[in-house]
Amino acid sequence: MVKREDKERKVSLGSALVISFAGLIIGVFIGLNWNTFTKTFLPYLGGKNTVSTNDWSSLDEVYNTLASKYDGNVEFSAALDGAKKGIAASVGDVYTSYMTANEATDYNKSLHGDVGSGVGVVMAKRDGYVRITRLLPDNPAERAGVKAGDIIYKINDEEVWKDDASTIATKLRGEKGSSVKLTVIRDGEEKTFDLTREEINNVSAYVEYNDKTAIIHITRFDTDTGTKVKEFAKTFKDKGINKVILDLRDNGGGYVSAAKDLLSLWIDSEAVLIQKSIHIPEETVYANHGQNILSDMKTVVLVNGSTASASEIVAGALKDYKKATIIGEKTYGKGVVQNLINLSGGALLKVTTAHWYTPNGNSINSTGVSPDKEIVRSYDDINSGKDPQMDAALSA
Repeated sequence: MVKREDKERKVSLGSALVISFAGLIIGVFIGLNWNTFTKTFLPYLGGKNTVSTNDWSSLDEVYNTLASKYDGNVEFSAALDGAKKGIAASVGDVYTSYMTANEATDYNKSLHGDVGSGVGVVMAKRDGYVRITRLLPDNPAERAGVKAGDIIYKINDEEVWKDDASTIATKLRGEKGSSVKLTVIRDGEEKTFDLTREEINNVSAYVEYNDKTAIIHITRFDTDTGTKVKEFAKTFKDKGINKVILDLRDNGGGYVSAAKDLLSLWIDSEAVLIQKSIHIPEETVYANHGQNILSDMKTVVLVNGSTASASEIVAGALKDYKKATIIGEKTYGKGVVQNLINLSGGALLKVTTAHWYTPNGNSINSTGVSPDKEIVRSYDDINSGKDPQMDAALSA
């Protein structure tokens, strides 16, 4: 006699075998028809269809036609890189770009100030051209007579005036001791300089003192910039410092985390940045807790038209919380969050993933941060060593 529980066990085992076999058949069917299944049913299941349905055959047509008709050699890898750059550029965002492996290496080095050997110029796009905005002291360009405001026209007789600042910077860099010919436009005339590249010391932050005022210069936001400035700030009390000038002029940005660390010296645990994106939920970035050793310090921030990105995060937040007086010129207006995505072969995709807003919800993209006190520093001022913006900050 079979016990009831034994019958139930046999029935359950038989059912499991049938179900397993049926599952196998269904799995094979779905696997063989996965593309059709995902396109048809995935949207109803709350999933996002990531299977490309676009027809890329026209790219093959262009390449094959070019390769068979062009009176010269068509390198496939170069054509492929060009197509990738075109795809990134097609979104119409000047901050989104594709970089080859070599370009990615140079870009990553520049983020950490590892520029190798160069001529000692800081540049930015102004009035439609890449201009020299500042010369690093005691470097080849300054000694040769290059001046702030010069438009970069040619490098080694190759016209580069249509290139962006990062591309031009790469072309100016090279082996220590090697030569480079720089042609600029000044007052409508060409001027050419034969320069020898030297190793450039490019720290992200340094401090100077004027009586009881500490002047903190930040050239970029590297991973350790916040830590560097925090170490400076720890000595201020013993030095009797009663005022800080934060110089963010010509600072093109860098890591958002470094901007957060810097702001944490003034702001405790409160919002310093709001990120909004169509792909991810809104995110608020908060200052660190218990590090605001400059919270009650009188602070002035210097900005200009080349103050961008992470620098604008700092200026915008300090302005919103009324922690500082902003002096100078309206900032550049780059209010976007970018991610660096590693691709196969060492390539890199720099892509805008979100837009950011100040703690008060103000958008800075394309509008910039307006100073509390507007003072212009002209190229003539720079070249003659005058600094009306710093003078105003010292007397504020």
